[in-house]
Amino acid sequence: MLSRLTRPRALAVCALPVVALLAASAFAPLPFAVAQPGLTANVLGENKGDPVITISGAPTRRTSGELRMTTIEATGPDASVSLGDVLDGWFRTDRAVMPLDSVYPSGDDVEEIEDYNAEQMRKSQDTATEAALDYLGEESDDIEVTLKLADVGGPSAGLLFSLGIVDKLDGDGSGGDLTGGRTIAGTGTIDADGKVGAVGGVALKTQAARRDGATVFLVPKAECADAESELPKGLRLIPVTTLKGTVSALVALEKGRGPVPSC
Repeated sequence: MLSRLTRPRALAVCALPVVALLAASAFAPLPFAVAQPGLTANVLGENKGDPVITISGAPTRRTSGELRMTTIEATGPDASVSLGDVLDGWFRTDRAVMPLDSVYPSGDDVEEIEDYNAEQMRKSQDTATEAALDYLGEESDDIEVTLKLADVGGPSAGLLFSLGIVDKLDGDGSGGDLTGGRTIAGTGTIDADGKVGAVGGVALKTQAARRDGATVFLVPKAECADAESELPKGLRLIPVTTLKGTVSALVALEKGRGPVPSC
């Protein structure tokens, strides 16, 4: 039958199922999440009335400046994301369309995901404490660190937690602050050996950081390209791979001498 149709008529007939599919997909839920810049929190300060970092067993120092961990906000695992939502997010710089399983790898049950993220945050806090105390040569048996951050899950605040602990206990090592009085933001997981790991949504996190006053952003080195893709004006990127290297970069930035890495 198709071989007897003229070419224009044949194309029209073939296009009908495609048009119908597109029309249906415009309203059908798709396996994506739409993300946007989320909250930031100063780990050197308070969150909802409670100190983010509490240390006992060792003297702490008064700090200046801010170390802001960053987040993204995404549509929930049970949200209905349509083709229109995807197309809108695709063309906006303050939105990102991400596969659902990359945002919620643990399943589609909301309670299960919340439990998973809370557990990831708890492990991240424990590891961040271990990495910071190891960097400072302190024993975890002597110093107790409590980290508290409401309504945030996952492991991506690990680096900022470690830096906050270092700043409260030792600063730059010579009486100054790691921040140099600046508002510094960043992201990155951390392991017990102080190695910084990559995270997701970096381009959105830089926007959240600049919105909340940051002028410097610490980014896992492997994600420099993502961070540069939508980098807000007035925000300087410093790529990092280890806690030790991050502290060295911040000290160099504070004192205005020595190399400060760049993407």
